[in-house]
Amino acid sequence: MSDSGGQTDELLVASGWSKTFGPRRVLSDVALTIKRGEIHGLVGQNGSGKSTFIKILSGFHNPDDGARLQVRGDDVDLPLHPGRPHELGIAFVHQDLGLIESATVLENMRVGQFETGPLWRVSWAQERARVRTLLESFGMSVSPDTPVRSLSQAERALLAIARALDQVDHVENAILVLDEPTPHLSREAAEVLLTRVREIAAKGAGVLLVTHSLSEILSLTDRVTVLRDGALVDTASTAQLTEDRLIELIVGFSLDNLYPDKAESAGDVLMRARGLTSNVTAPFSMDLRRGEVVGLTGLLGSGWEQIPYLLFGATPSSAGELTINEQAFAPGTLTPGAAIRAGVALIPSNRPVDGAVAGATVIENLTLTTLRKYFAGGFLQKRRQLSDVREQLDVFDVRPRDPHAGMGTLSGGNQQKVLLAKWFRSDPDVLLLHEPTQGVDIGARTQIFEHIRAAAVDGTSIVIASGEHEDLAALCDRVLVFCDGVVTAEIAGAELTAGRLSEQSLRTHRAVAAGAAG
Repeated sequence: MSDSGGQTDELLVASGWSKTFGPRRVLSDVALTIKRGEIHGLVGQNGSGKSTFIKILSGFHNPDDGARLQVRGDDVDLPLHPGRPHELGIAFVHQDLGLIESATVLENMRVGQFETGPLWRVSWAQERARVRTLLESFGMSVSPDTPVRSLSQAERALLAIARALDQVDHVENAILVLDEPTPHLSREAAEVLLTRVREIAAKGAGVLLVTHSLSEILSLTDRVTVLRDGALVDTASTAQLTEDRLIELIVGFSLDNLYPDKAESAGDVLMRARGLTSNVTAPFSMDLRRGEVVGLTGLLGSGWEQIPYLLFGATPSSAGELTINEQAFAPGTLTPGAAIRAGVALIPSNRPVDGAVAGATVIENLTLTTLRKYFAGGFLQKRRQLSDVREQLDVFDVRPRDPHAGMGTLSGGNQQKVLLAKWFRSDPDVLLLHEPTQGVDIGARTQIFEHIRAAAVDGTSIVIASGEHEDLAALCDRVLVFCDGVVTAEIAGAELTAGRLSEQSLRTHRAVAAGAAG
């Protein structure tokens, strides 16, 4: 379809896209169209084929024979070489961000796009000023010469987003692909991003938004395409979808209850922290009882994100007291190994880097903490190990159910389920979770919530550090709200609602800001 000026309204038309890895077909005859001025959602469970589709479009994967692509009405040869999407005016924010950690902010932002003058000289002052302006539009005050490796996860996400927006800013009818852009962002930064996305679409660009946030899909997109098990389920007008109907399309059935029922918890104190301090955290105190689920939250960067690593010994303490199962640890003496021996497990938010061995197999990751039990007489009992792992893959619904699959080939949600299986098998007394559902689809979220609540019922004490207030309100017995590194509120009982947590996070932040201004 074309407008009166002869321009096609269809900026991108993909048809017949399939992808096979060995005997497994992960994408099957998928078609998707992005129109000019449209924000198009792409949703599905982890492992549904979304990431494979994006990787074909970015030139990372080659599609199977028969795939076709048109960009602005012109046929484009497949497979794409890695630089071809940029030539076509397509910019990406990848789920893994696609940044070079050893390079600077400036180099990541502008490599391949430096403006040159006479004799190909680069005006570095001009380039630095441009990057500063771009970053400041997202509230970042970072020097362009800062190495990316020194940035926080949130700052890296903003850098990748700013880079993509800069790439499409002066391209007519550009195409912007956002793959899970908001999980690492504060609520304020996410709102800035979504506003910018609307502005870009209003100028005629096409936007493909891949996200597990149904609220973002329902509030932002014009149309949504749903994938399930690598196949196209439907493409529908967002205005005609309810949340329940969208969930049903994604998982293939209706979810009656996303969150399991809470159970009463009044056991003995398993973990006690008193004034526990590190070089990145203010003094922290908490009593954690057996079978209790305690949440930690606040605005991004307010200090709650560091607490699980402090309690696990990954961040060394410099002062204060910590007792686990009546075993006292002096400042600086708790290490991750000592925490594991004391019955503590940690599942970090950055799963590929801190939580899993991406180059190892599922069976190697899953039995990493319990490998000793499979040795007898100095020999590894591989048959028993394999049988146990297959059982766990069934219990946690890991897809594919292949113990020998590479961990790095699994989707984020399935990696998370493998990590949960690994640590639950170690029977921890205390389970520390940092953003346990980050990048996880709606179906996998339900399963993870059920495992968390079942563990609490069995007596495991659980700490969930998360910015997902609805999850915390539904799962936790109480939630500690942080501001500037300290606990400023504790919410429990009938007061524990998502709205109350959001209000307290903002209220304490504004109160501190107002005090500083005064």
